[in-house]
Amino acid sequence: MNIFSLLQRLSSFQIIVLSFAFLIGTGTLLLMTPWATQDGQGAALLTACFTAVSASCVTGLTVVDTAAYWSSFGQLVILLLIQVGGLGVVTMAVAITVGMGQHVSLMQRSTMQDAISAQQIGGIVRMLRFVLKFTAGTELLGVCLLWPHFARDYGWLQGIWMAIFHSVSAFCNAGFDLMSSRGGGSLMAYAGDPLVNLTIMGLIVAGGLGFLTWADFSVNRLHWRKWTFQTRIILLMTALLVAVPALLFFTQEPISGWQALFQSVTTRTAGFNTMDIETLSEGSRCIMIILMLTGGAPGSTAGGIKTTTAFALFMTMVSVLRMRGDVECQSRRIPTETVRHALAIFVMYLFLFFGASIAIGYLDRAPMIDAMVEVSSALGTVGLSIGLTEKLSPLSQIMLMFLMYFGRVGALTMIYALHKRKKAVPCRLPEGRLTVG
Repeated sequence: MNIFSLLQRLSSFQIIVLSFAFLIGTGTLLLMTPWATQDGQGAALLTACFTAVSASCVTGLTVVDTAAYWSSFGQLVILLLIQVGGLGVVTMAVAITVGMGQHVSLMQRSTMQDAISAQQIGGIVRMLRFVLKFTAGTELLGVCLLWPHFARDYGWLQGIWMAIFHSVSAFCNAGFDLMSSRGGGSLMAYAGDPLVNLTIMGLIVAGGLGFLTWADFSVNRLHWRKWTFQTRIILLMTALLVAVPALLFFTQEPISGWQALFQSVTTRTAGFNTMDIETLSEGSRCIMIILMLTGGAPGSTAGGIKTTTAFALFMTMVSVLRMRGDVECQSRRIPTETVRHALAIFVMYLFLFFGASIAIGYLDRAPMIDAMVEVSSALGTVGLSIGLTEKLSPLSQIMLMFLMYFGRVGALTMIYALHKRKKAVPCRLPEGRLTVG
């Protein structure tokens, strides 16, 4: 009763923040058990906690080799953390409530609404059913497509486990893999395999587009005029952020077209790679940093500032250049509150990005560009690494854990969690003139 009364006093945003902390704590304890590691000794606290944070926040950064260090039980724990973290702890909790035939309270509906970034509370249970069915169907399709290839290389039994693990990891945009050092690590052994490339990229994009986007598709099909304004913007930004970077990677680096396209898709949030990113030029690493900080769509398994935030910022700049009073696009006006939120998120991410990069560069004497790649990977919950994470000091690794947690929970969720209720403003202060630019 005390726990129930405490939850009633918490806002939905506070519940979301605490639910991820609870998931991380549970995962850490499980990974510290003797059954979780290959040597039967259990993982050290920092190793277990870092892995639990990375899996729960669907990032993919690791301090140990996932396939070589963790036992089958440990890998199963990581997979469950990825699945629950990708969909959201609140989503899974409400799903269990619905599955048991119990009534979903108004508080649960409100929390679920905030967890998946739904625009209204009405129909939230129906939306939940769609999320679960879409997730299960998409991941199952990924397993069916990957299984023959992995079975050929690992045997039928190990192949099915590899297919399940990588399908879930790709859809949830986690980037964890069980390839160990085979073929150079991650999916580099399958760099020339079109089916594996297309399947993984398809799963990444499916998870990164967001459940609201897919729900819009399920209702309006290909009648694009009926799509919501947000759906059209998400598709536009996704297409641009896949095509343009792929072309840049292909022209700047000695890599194949498949590798350039895969790198463009995975860099925004997934963490897999089919090429050695340590060999990339500084220009390509800067492109990676921009993509990792941008991330995917709101209400998805992806992290970053989100494509809609980037679009709102860009259109705000365009409106200023055109001397327009409102931010307009496609015969629509973007609300001022949305623009303010976008600016706040962008500034918070920049502050954390540069602050953490400078701190890690100072603490570990790491090259600044390398520190920036690792920080943007953690903050954008991507998981791509140039081999620096496992070499960092414990303090720097703790810093990365906070960035992963912040990136998964979201900037606005963290802000609202600190303020349970909006304070009414009875009056407005006089203007203070400030010259900018």
